[in-house]
Amino acid sequence: MASTFTPAQAAARSGFSLDTLRYYEREGILPPVSRTAGGQRAYSEADLGTLGFLKCLRETGMPIERLRRYGELCRDDSTLAQRIALLEEHATAVERRIEELRVQRARLDEKLEWYRAELDRDRRGPVRD
Repeated sequence: MASTFTPAQAAARSGFSLDTLRYYEREGILPPVSRTAGGQRAYSEADLGTLGFLKCLRETGMPIERLRRYGELCRDDSTLAQRIALLEEHATAVERRIEELRVQRARLDEKLEWYRAELDRDRRGPVRD
């Protein structure tokens, strides 16, 4: 029998809060989760895999609207090309952000180098002839 996880276990494993899990399901970002006989959500390994990828998308800056669109596309097997296009757009946006961060990091490194040089100069004291 396949393993299932309670909402609390799914939240702990995915890194999402219980509220986020419910929100993602309600908004169609996550497909409907199966239920136990008592009506409690029972997350599968596949659900956790989906949540892991959604977390990746969210942490790389994908807006909720795009996550919702991705969720919609995933429920239709004929949308592979659209999913690829959506993920390629996001990958391009991520790469653009990485380049922006590289430029910002270089500016930060320049400022740190300047401060360290100033600190060294202060430690050496005045130059004497």
